[in-house]
Amino acid sequence: MPGPPAASRPPNEDMAAMLTQLVEELTRKLTQEGPGPSAEPATDAADDLRRHALLRLQILAGVKLAVRRLEDQAAHAAAAGGAGYPEIGRALSMSRQGARRRWPGLITNNTARPASRPTPWSS
Repeated sequence: MPGPPAASRPPNEDMAAMLTQLVEELTRKLTQEGPGPSAEPATDAADDLRRHALLRLQILAGVKLAVRRLEDQAAHAAAAGGAGYPEIGRALSMSRQGARRRWPGLITNNTARPASRPTPWSS
């Protein structure tokens, strides 16, 4: 009897593992290239470790900002394609309200309302 289908494992878990590895490789490469020797030579191994860790942290902050911008672009494209806050929230593992707070005004109700008709009681 064959085992459970490969899809039984959450796809986000596999994707997250793969992306974590890619970001780690990118961070390692950028850290090695770094800004070059600093004006102040490292006095010991602890100093060198601290500078390396801070550079890595700076690179990861840049990655986070880039991902946030890409998320914004994708959310706008999804909304333009007809997605609502519930769908956008699910794509980001957040609630509809969370998506609405992050992108207020992204989804608008552009349906034209019928013109109000006078009622017999209005004049």
